[in-house]
Amino acid sequence: MGFKCGIVGLPNVGKSTLFNALTETQAAQAANYPFCTIEPNVGQVGVPDPRLDKLAEIAGSQKIIPTQLSFVDIAGLVRGASKGEGLGNQFLGNIREVDAIVHVLRCFENDDIQHVDNRVDPISDAETVETELMLSDLESLEKRVSAAQKKANSGDKEAKILVSVLGQALELLREGKPARLTEPKDEDEARVFAQAQLLTAKPVLYVCNVEEESAATGNAFSAKVFEKAKAEGATAVIVSAAIEADLVGMDAEERTEFLSELGLAETGLARIIRAGYELLGLLTFFTVGPKEARAWTVAKGSKAPQAAGAIHSDFERGFIRAETIAYDDYVGLGGEAPCRDAGKLRQEGKEYVTKDGDVFHFKFNV
Repeated sequence: MGFKCGIVGLPNVGKSTLFNALTETQAAQAANYPFCTIEPNVGQVGVPDPRLDKLAEIAGSQKIIPTQLSFVDIAGLVRGASKGEGLGNQFLGNIREVDAIVHVLRCFENDDIQHVDNRVDPISDAETVETELMLSDLESLEKRVSAAQKKANSGDKEAKILVSVLGQALELLREGKPARLTEPKDEDEARVFAQAQLLTAKPVLYVCNVEEESAATGNAFSAKVFEKAKAEGATAVIVSAAIEADLVGMDAEERTEFLSELGLAETGLARIIRAGYELLGLLTFFTVGPKEARAWTVAKGSKAPQAAGAIHSDFERGFIRAETIAYDDYVGLGGEAPCRDAGKLRQEGKEYVTKDGDVFHFKFNV
């Protein structure tokens, strides 16, 4: 099950530098000019989770395989993108393919790095991108809702659903608000809303790219972004792309020492990855054995067969039951055998809703 976070922002805010550090590659060409990233680069990154290491230690697993997210470095947007300016059409198309938006905002002064508008104002930058996304959605919905209204007037049930939920989204956009504030009233409306693939319906994480000195505490620019995020019910994190780039190539001990000197407990990238994971409404379950300890990703609310399907479609198709141990029980009692003896290994059926930290062994037959 793949989940993609698209890294977006204006040119020269540090997107490609951040992406390179995030994936510990030089797959994206970081350069001081607009549109240096023309094709979206995709990188797979492991989600930090100390629970996985603990499970592997108890089970004596030979391999440790974390769950992963995909990050897509998308070309820089400029004002007028919704009308095709710059790489507008390509930019908007690439955003449509991701599950969530990681919006990088420049929160540092540097005369050597040109800003596309010749000034540093992260709130204005955020509004520029948001406006282009809203204009694109607005144009799309005005056509769709108008066409659906005619069908709805003749009694078409599906058209009535579309007019109800997408009409609500259209009104929000006309008020200058993102479509994500739409509130579908039932499952049918939620389905139609999801199928619309609106750009402003996607969850957003603001990443404040600050100078090295502000990596631990933030600065006046990032404080404004956090205020904006709070007002929107969104999330924001502070990162110094320059520091993250310096960390690439260091071993674990060197990283810890380097971060400690800067007053940081962990990398900014670890915060981004975890925040992206939360943003998408995901949870982690584990499979543990002598060969490997592995983390898997499913959406919150997924039932046991869906979790099994994250491993292999045959597991879901032929699902019989899931032998389940809670993470705290597995660690507290010291493994599968003690949990079985203590009655902490449960037999769960098709209606069981997966909980974060579940240790599963699936029984299936195809």
